[in-house]
Amino acid sequence: MQPAVINIFEKAAKKAGRILIRDFGEVENLQIQSKSIGDFVTNADIKVEKSIIETLKYYYPDYSYITEESGTIKGDENTIIIDPIDGTSNFIHGIPHVSLVIAKMTANEITDGIIYNPILNEFFWASKGQGAWCNNRRLRVSNRKILSDCLIGTGLPFGDGIYKDYLLEIDEILKVSAGIRRLGSAGLDLAYVASGKLDGFWEKDLNLWDISTGILLVTEAGGKISKLNGSKWTTKDRDILASNNYLHNDLVGKLSLQ
Repeated sequence: MQPAVINIFEKAAKKAGRILIRDFGEVENLQIQSKSIGDFVTNADIKVEKSIIETLKYYYPDYSYITEESGTIKGDENTIIIDPIDGTSNFIHGIPHVSLVIAKMTANEITDGIIYNPILNEFFWASKGQGAWCNNRRLRVSNRKILSDCLIGTGLPFGDGIYKDYLLEIDEILKVSAGIRRLGSAGLDLAYVASGKLDGFWEKDLNLWDISTGILLVTEAGGKISKLNGSKWTTKDRDILASNNYLHNDLVGKLSLQ
């Protein structure tokens, strides 16, 4: 059975998910009509986030909140982290690889979280010590041990986010793996590592709301999380490496370029 906090997160996510589904359809219409998509998507983010906060504040009025659109709302030591639309560029282009992310953090540790893709009806959740799940199915990371058999996920930098070694990182992984996937949603990428669909994932310069629940999903599914150099990841870090555990040292060796 799902813990009470997950039930509440699910209620908030599925209520807000109805807004996202409706707006997803409208974005597709806007593309056809060549209207302004950027403002529409910003409004969609705000509407979804507002709905999530309204639901959660009913149950957790004294908690702190860290959100992508509203920033930080100060409260007690318990913190709820919200990303209303993870995969915004996918959303803009009508690609159904998008999700809502909600996580609970206490004493800088992620203890509970959900990732919900309402377009594909994928509901991922994890609680510390309770395992990782999708639509009532228990998740486990893959058991692949040879990097040449593995698919590795990543996020490609663009614009001002480009850093000097990203092409070298890609080259190092492409030479030794079965391929790279860039799906456009860090939260869902980590959920796919937890599901065994991807064998590993790395990305730099991420926000906590992008990966909060994904971190917990991977560890509860038997995987491993660290920084790219293999050192311990904390909620203050913006770079991440996730794997099925078997491949972790190999990936660290390929990605530790400095």
